[in-house]
Amino acid sequence: MTQKTFKEINESYSIKEAITEAKRCLNCKNPSCRKGCPIENDIPEFIHQLSMGNMGAAMSIINEKSNLPAICGRVCPHENQCQGHCILYAKGKGIQIGKLERFVADFDTDMSLLRERLPQKTRGKVAVIGSGPAGLTVAGDLARQGFGVTIFDSQEEAGGVLMYGIPEYRLPKAVVRKEIEKIEALGVTFVLKCVVGRDITVDQMFEMGYDAIFIGTGTSLPNDLNVPGAKLHGIVQSSYLLHMVSIYNQNIVDRSHVPMKIGENVGIIGCGNVAMDAARTALRMGAASVSVIYHRTEAEMSATPTEYQEAVNEGVKFLWETSTKEFIGNDDGKVTGIRADTPEGEKEIPFDRIFLAIGSRPANRIVSTTTGIDVDKYGYVIIKERPYGMTTRKGVFAGGDVVHHPQTVVLAMKAAKQVAAGIAQYVDAVKLLES
Repeated sequence: MTQKTFKEINESYSIKEAITEAKRCLNCKNPSCRKGCPIENDIPEFIHQLSMGNMGAAMSIINEKSNLPAICGRVCPHENQCQGHCILYAKGKGIQIGKLERFVADFDTDMSLLRERLPQKTRGKVAVIGSGPAGLTVAGDLARQGFGVTIFDSQEEAGGVLMYGIPEYRLPKAVVRKEIEKIEALGVTFVLKCVVGRDITVDQMFEMGYDAIFIGTGTSLPNDLNVPGAKLHGIVQSSYLLHMVSIYNQNIVDRSHVPMKIGENVGIIGCGNVAMDAARTALRMGAASVSVIYHRTEAEMSATPTEYQEAVNEGVKFLWETSTKEFIGNDDGKVTGIRADTPEGEKEIPFDRIFLAIGSRPANRIVSTTTGIDVDKYGYVIIKERPYGMTTRKGVFAGGDVVHHPQTVVLAMKAAKQVAAGIAQYVDAVKLLES
């Protein structure tokens, strides 16, 4: 297989196309698109500036709310959020808000339009654990407000799920790197290949002089399907497939490290967006066939309609109302299929490889190596409303998927923005008391 297979599938607008699309905006008095955006981007205003060719002004407006516009413009479920709330959407003529956002962000990157005036980093020191959407958002917001921010991440490159969990054809890694460079330009420092809980602890961070610590590590432990045969060889987590294909496409590992052989018949258990990513990735890596196995109906799937339709268009098959009761294997301990309840009764369905995409949960390395951070029975960190995002340990905050059940990139960003405000309030209050 060649890397060309993973070329970004949704092409950007040209300048003329972007301005023409922006001019269709009705500039509504009470814009429902803005209400549909979790972070309340001032969508009509940035589109209005774009319609007049004012790229820098459009970017400045976007920057007021979003630290990752080139990413959000590509991977947000726009039909469920801003775009789906556009009053023209019901007529099939909704403004292509996501494509306009990514156009402005990409144009800004290519032209190096904005150089923000940043305050001195004298307001306090904050450590951020994890460089996914939540961590980058907290870091960007606080850096713009005069905080010195350091991001600690266990991987070789920053970006978390943006770098290792979303396929190249949906989110090119070059785009992620450029967005991270913009965060770095705000004065944020990155410490990579550092596992918090092993290489450094929360207590040691406080000893280093950090005024507050943010945990934004997401949900790194995938769930297993506890049915007979679950330990057979050839049953792999979808997140592992996506990670290995990502680093294969970056020429970090060779093809033998990808947990799937060319010509295999592949089953994907689960029907969220991760399942869609895994299914489409498996096809790109040479699977002979890919079937998504889901115990409910099409109407109940958590994948967005766009992701589902694109998977169908690429040849992914769907087995609805099919519940896996047992994994079947051969004498060598290799999976050969599943035994499942289907609408036609119990069946054995053959597969050479099965990927699981049935959700994930937080790891406990950080919580277990410090004291005073309470979690619920599922391992999610418990936070307070005031200051928003603070855990049961003073000065330690958390946000994103490590607090809530796995969500979209922009919902993680929404929570992170609220936590960033909580951190700023907390640090200011502590310093006022100390003065």
